[in-house]
Amino acid sequence: MHNLFFKRGCTQRLNANVCRVLSLGSSALSFSTRGFVNAFLCVFLILLLFPLPSFAAQTQPERTPLTLELLQERLRTPTLREGNFTVDLQKMVIDLRPENASFRDAFYQMLRKELGTKPLGLDLSYALILGDFVGSDLGLRTSLYAQAIAPIFTATEKEELERLRFICLESLANSKDCRSLLGREPTPSSEIAVFRGVLKLVQTRFNGEMKFSNTFFLQSVDAQGATFLQSTNWAETRFGRPVSFSGTKFKQPSNFQGSIFFEKANFKQTQFQEFADFQGSIFEKIANFNQATFKQLAKFSSVQWQENADFSDVHFANQAQFTKANFNQFLLLADATFEQAVIFREVEFNQSVNLQGASILNQADFSDARFSTEACLSVPGLTFNSNQAKILGNPGQIGKMFCIPTLQGNQNILRNLGQNFRQQQQVADANELEYTKQQLRLIEMSRRLTATNINSASVASLIKLGFSPTQAAAIAQRRLVKSFRNSSELLTLADIDLEKYTQLSSRLIVGELLSIGGWLLQAWSWLGLSVLLLLSGYGTNFWLVFGVGGVAIAYFGLLFWLVDRYRRLHPVPIIPTSYETIAILVSFSVLEFLSLLAIFRNAQQPWLTLGCLFIILVPVPLVLLLRLYQQGRYHDLMNVSYFTEDGTFRQLRLLIGRLPVIPRNQTFRERYMPLLSDRRWNWLNYYDFSLNNLVKLGFNDIRLRDEHLPGIISALAWYEWSLGVIYITLVLWTLSRTIPGLNLLIYLK
Repeated sequence: MHNLFFKRGCTQRLNANVCRVLSLGSSALSFSTRGFVNAFLCVFLILLLFPLPSFAAQTQPERTPLTLELLQERLRTPTLREGNFTVDLQKMVIDLRPENASFRDAFYQMLRKELGTKPLGLDLSYALILGDFVGSDLGLRTSLYAQAIAPIFTATEKEELERLRFICLESLANSKDCRSLLGREPTPSSEIAVFRGVLKLVQTRFNGEMKFSNTFFLQSVDAQGATFLQSTNWAETRFGRPVSFSGTKFKQPSNFQGSIFFEKANFKQTQFQEFADFQGSIFEKIANFNQATFKQLAKFSSVQWQENADFSDVHFANQAQFTKANFNQFLLLADATFEQAVIFREVEFNQSVNLQGASILNQADFSDARFSTEACLSVPGLTFNSNQAKILGNPGQIGKMFCIPTLQGNQNILRNLGQNFRQQQQVADANELEYTKQQLRLIEMSRRLTATNINSASVASLIKLGFSPTQAAAIAQRRLVKSFRNSSELLTLADIDLEKYTQLSSRLIVGELLSIGGWLLQAWSWLGLSVLLLLSGYGTNFWLVFGVGGVAIAYFGLLFWLVDRYRRLHPVPIIPTSYETIAILVSFSVLEFLSLLAIFRNAQQPWLTLGCLFIILVPVPLVLLLRLYQQGRYHDLMNVSYFTEDGTFRQLRLLIGRLPVIPRNQTFRERYMPLLSDRRWNWLNYYDFSLNNLVKLGFNDIRLRDEHLPGIISALAWYEWSLGVIYITLVLWTLSRTIPGLNLLIYLK
């Protein structure tokens, strides 16, 4: 029992291993001496371990309290570092609290006098600042107007000061000091505190507020690993050289509103634990916020990013606002996490936005954002659940801004994005994403048909493709051991480098070898998908389908007019009048122009669309027409039109079940009367017949007669009627995909 209590006591005070040794040793002692020995050993070990906390404290930098005498000594003997003279106040405890007002006033006065008259730097690395630190009081105040700049500045420094005015003129900045600078005469508000030397705040700890507002740093600022326990104010501050806040911790609100960063700004791994305000700032060079953390609201509204803005792997725990920002170069948001809403309203993007691997958990708002022709939203690998989050944007525009390189690995993203816009009744944007998906699918199908399969290609084929004999042999040897599962496994071979892989990867596939039948089925699917994409945007563009139909209706209307009205020249001419010829040609030109205009305005590849139409519409009718005029026409009823109309009705009709030729029945022959060739409006009937065949809709029920009808003319009508069945299906499918609520064929794919 005693041993048990002893072990429990040691466990509470000492290391478990030490207690185990003591307990084993104590078991060998007698009960009378065991208590004394145990007590002695415990006291000894406690005394031995007692200095450990002080030893741990020695690992922290030892700081020396700063006195006025020590400050005077450091000011008299500045340290030369990296070519700059610097006042070395490293590892100091600087007490600037109100109860130490005399030291505080003397501290600012002495530093301001030396730093203002000489381009000295200030090194506060590893220092502890107690109380508020008003850094702007250390600078030399001067106007930024050329005629009012203090003569103490060197020529180079004057150029730097004048540079700010030009930045304001170019950017039309809204900050307070920029507005004052745009005036004609210098005013007190146009003055700024100039810090002439380097400022080092590496691992510095500020217990009070930091105030560096309206300050111009002519040299670099290095605040790596600094800790700001209270709010910091860098508003209207100008950084003329690179600035680094890498690894810095802002425990309270940080204000960089209206600041200008002339050189690279490094905020890598910075922690903003409270409100971060960068409104109206200007980043002339690269801004690096990689791996930063924003735990509260982050405001980047109206910020101008002249070069790349890197927010890769940044974590936004609260709302992020980029309203009215201007990104002249790339915005990098790869692997960034947005737990709350991120707002890009009225933002101007001149280059791509990289959202690869990013996570949108709440809402991303791109309303009224402007994208240049080179800009897009790159979203491969995006984590986005449309049931929990939303992506907002201008209807009919935002869907076109997404760019995805491959279908593999991104089908879920496309599906979620499409569902997101359908839930918001933005059908055009959802259809645009569907079109993108099918385009990528077509590319994959094309590769399967034409690319080289590295699992089955011969060594000679691999060499012909571009591999060296050694590389081809290495691939063949690897296949004997294990088949390739994806093309990237080629990089595991020692003989194949990244350059060769990048060069040939687009012409390689991995998979089972297709049989002849499988290849033909794949080719047929590829052909059907190509036609759907070219003629209707895969059912996503009604005006494109309308343009395609207009071209076909006008084309067949002209053909039917030609075969019916222009029959022969000898022995008795049967030809149309000049008025009718002019009327049909003018109307054909107008219809074709409007239809082609719809195609060129809506098709992604208008010339390929026209090529597809040409293949469908021209060859077969042209062969039939040439054969018709080659053999001539010798039959009864030569002077009577081949076309008849139902004389019992004259109304707009939906003729879904109508066939192009009337039945062989006397009753029908009495109802259907031949078209009259002596009427000036007769040429409209041929367009009506073409409309009946293609769209199954017409003003009159016009058909071919059943007596003395050349088979070629009947074949021409049946050919258009067959195309019409396909076309009306395409129209209904497109309407179901483009009109909200009309989803009769929405799942027909």
